[in-house]
Formats: sequence, structure tokens, C-alpha cells
Amino acid sequence: MAKAKKPKKTTEEIQPAITTVPAVNASIKHLLECKCFLPQFKNSNPQIFHKFLVFSEIDCRDGSLVPSYAQCNNCGVIHKIVEIETSAILKKENMPSMLTIDDIKTSLPPRLAGILEQNECDLPYWQEAQFIIKNNLWGQGFILAKEREGTNIMGKYIVILGPDLFQVSPFQRSEGLV
Repeated sequence: MAKAKKPKKTTEEIQPAITTVPAVNASIKHLLECKCFLPQFKNSNPQIFHKFLVFSEIDCRDGSLVPSYAQCNNCGVIHKIVEIETSAILKKENMPSMLTIDDIKTSLPPRLAGILEQNECDLPYWQEAQFIIKNNLWGQGFILAKEREGTNIMGKYIVILGPDLFQVSPFQRSEGLV
């Protein structure tokens, strides 16, 4: 008995569908509210939920956020970032596909990674540095550290001037100007 020949697959069936990559040249750091709370706010009325900083890329074609995920730095739950300051909480506490600081560190110049480590920067700052480098947005920067003394706010700011050129500068402002 002869075997029936399988029909040959077309090119479209063999090659995965090509997805378009959003045209991204803008970003924003913003707060997400989780459903957990810090211990010091346990008995507050009304309930004060924990907020944490996240980094999002913006699709320049329509102004929407590029879909991304973030993990609450208090309870560990995963959030799907839907809009600025808006997320959908997923029913999972682990997502191996999410980038970590160690993952991002490999894509940054060693001196920049050292500056971020020295200033104990959280994941959104690493993501912003990676975004600036990847998109050649020379001249952009962000605050590395900030502290308050009375009505004055002091800190350090980094500007990424080129692929391996950075400028760290101090700043001081009166609270009414920040």
C-alpha cells in the first residue's frame, strides 16, 4: 500500500508571521498602584495601597504605551501595564521572561552600569538607561539620587552624552521649584 504524500507547506506556513515593532522614541517613568500595602499603613482609613515606580515606552505613532509587565517591589505580584498609572494585576508572582537588572547590565557600557550600581538604582532607572543607549538619545538623563533637607532638595543627575560618555552633576533646588 502506497503512502499518501503530504502536501508541501507554503512559505507563509513555514515562516512565522512577521510582527511589526512599534516605533518607539519616547518613554516615561510613572507610578502603579498595587492592591498590597506597606506595614506602616496597615490600619489606615481609608486604606493606602502601595505604589511603585515603573518604566514604560511610548509608541510614537499613536501615543499608546508599548505593552509591558512589572513586578511589585512589595508583594511580588505581576502587573500588566495598560496605560500610564494603570495596570491589570495578573494571578502570578513569577514571569521568567521579564528583564532583570542583571539582564540589562549586559547591554550597558560597564562604566554606566557601575554608576547605576553605585547609586543603588532600581529597575526603572536601568530600563531608562538602556532605552537611551539603544535609541541613541544622547543628551537625555535622569535623577540618580535625591534627598530632602528642610525646604531644599539635593541630588545627583546623570546625562548620557554618547555611547560611553556620561556626566554626573549635583543639583539643589528649593522645594517650590521641583
